[in-house]
Amino acid sequence: MLVLVAPGQGAQTPGFLTPWLELPGAADRVAAWSDAIGLDLAHYGTKADADEIRDTAVAQPLLVAAGLLSATALGEVSPGAVAGHSVGEITAAAFAGVLDDTAALRLVRTRGLAMAEAAAITATGMSALLGGEPEVVVPHLEKLGLTPANVNGAGQIVAAGTLEQLAALAEDKPEGVRRVVPLKVAGAFHTHHMAPAVATLEAAAKELSPADPATAYVSNKDGRVVTGGAEVIARLVGQVANPVRWDLCMETFKELGVTGLIEVCPGGTLTGLAKRALPGVRTVALKTPDDLDAARTLVAETTTA
Repeated sequence: MLVLVAPGQGAQTPGFLTPWLELPGAADRVAAWSDAIGLDLAHYGTKADADEIRDTAVAQPLLVAAGLLSATALGEVSPGAVAGHSVGEITAAAFAGVLDDTAALRLVRTRGLAMAEAAAITATGMSALLGGEPEVVVPHLEKLGLTPANVNGAGQIVAAGTLEQLAALAEDKPEGVRRVVPLKVAGAFHTHHMAPAVATLEAAAKELSPADPATAYVSNKDGRVVTGGAEVIARLVGQVANPVRWDLCMETFKELGVTGLIEVCPGGTLTGLAKRALPGVRTVALKTPDDLDAARTLVAETTTA
């Protein structure tokens, strides 16, 4: 059984969209999306530097566009389930047919702008903790006033809070944590700091006409398979201020019988987690078009298995 997943913010790197735009029809699609959302996706995906694409309002639509573009390049795929990490859930909603591509990009543009505005209120950020046990790490974070914003499984939890709180964490790591790695994001996402963005997204959601998922949609709120389009949208709205439970998503993949996992562009983060948490599951990360052949082979083998 194949799972198709989409990464979240922090996966972007300067120029990562460049080789994808060389594929037939890709530049035209990206140009049409850019016009629809008022953001030059091709420029930011090919010429912008790391600081420019760290901007939440830019990074989020860029990631969704890259995910949709790479999935289209992959060709006909019928995964057994789809899921996304953080903003990748909007990409996954498009994979599942809940939203069309343009609606997904318009929603993520609104999301990115609203979260950037919320992030500007207080200087905040996120850091990944590598190693340690959740029952030790989580209370330590809470003692420092931080939120376990992403519980990713495979020995990784992402803390979010003010820059002062994160500096204190770097000086006072929980027992068992090997490293604390600052992330390339511009705010404390999936925490109470993002509460102002929820109201904006609630208003935007009223303009949508979601369909029910055509394939199993695994929500990163709790790892549950969501079958109604309206509930998918409600969860997309609420998740900006609530923790991501990717560990529970991977537990659900196991229960569904996953044998293969493909992570769309810019892939790497979620396949890395899967290799540690889902031993025996074959993975392919779509980083450049050179990865498409391996992904197509995995699609064929998981479909015929």
